[in-house]
Amino acid sequence: MKKIKVAVLDDYQNVTHNFGNWEKLSKKIELKIFREFIGSDPNLSKILLDYDVLCLMRERTPLSSALINKLPNLKLVITSGMWNASVDSETLKKKNIIYCGTETKIHPTAELTWALIMNSWRGLQTEIQNMKDGNWQTTIGRGLKGNILGIFGLGKQGLQVANYAKAFGMRVIAWSHNLKQEDCKKVDVEYVNSNDLFEMSDILTIHTKLSDRTRGYIDKDNLKLMKNNSIIVNTSRGPIIKEKDLIDALENDVISFAALDVYDQEPLPKNHVLRSTKNLILTPHIGYVSEEAYSMFFKGYVKAIEAFLNNDPINQIK
Repeated sequence: MKKIKVAVLDDYQNVTHNFGNWEKLSKKIELKIFREFIGSDPNLSKILLDYDVLCLMRERTPLSSALINKLPNLKLVITSGMWNASVDSETLKKKNIIYCGTETKIHPTAELTWALIMNSWRGLQTEIQNMKDGNWQTTIGRGLKGNILGIFGLGKQGLQVANYAKAFGMRVIAWSHNLKQEDCKKVDVEYVNSNDLFEMSDILTIHTKLSDRTRGYIDKDNLKLMKNNSIIVNTSRGPIIKEKDLIDALENDVISFAALDVYDQEPLPKNHVLRSTKNLILTPHIGYVSEEAYSMFFKGYVKAIEAFLNNDPINQIK
């Protein structure tokens, strides 16, 4: 039997073989692992031309309709998790290309959010660097208890963060386009309107999906509503915040601090202005990057390929 060609994209940490038992498929597949980001390569369709199967890591390399139509050999696409906004699923369906997902873990992103909140609010980044530089205290941190955490999007992630905040004695408020007052009441979170979310929050954390309604929703007008000593944390999607407006707000002390794990452009270019913006912590989209999640992703790839070869696809995304 001719081996099928499988490509694993965007394995930045080179861990494909650490988390998945690819050996069991060695007689049936020819595996290629791409460690570097190739999503912006103008020759991407030529690079991927011969592959029967693409394994995607979240939304790192987009799979657009134009790209799919240039891949005549493509038969199976597997994304980590069960949802990927950067995949044109309608085109896959039209071309009868099977589209599957994997199991996932949702707690790592919420945990990273809380780490960024505590780091930002307490000034830990500065003091950690002070110790490395041979210095001593230069900042005065702030306690969380009694302050207001605002949550933009009270889904599974937002609710986990809300529970962390309650454990620290914070008042929790929430709003999003689809959120209803009765939803908040069920989980003991205070429902507010959009303006109140920005005006009242000492810490604002984003947990809504990127959509036409949320793209660029946090702009200079909403940022001006916030307190001067407030902070913003974004572990959801970069374009929910207008990048330039956030940079201006930080540089002009409209808000006091921000922490970002997600960006308009990923990977973030080495010379990007965000890297030199003051009062800002950056992490490289590691919200979902955990041993537990990766184990599910890579094992899920192997299971999905095995099921495909047995003509019995699993975890199909409609």
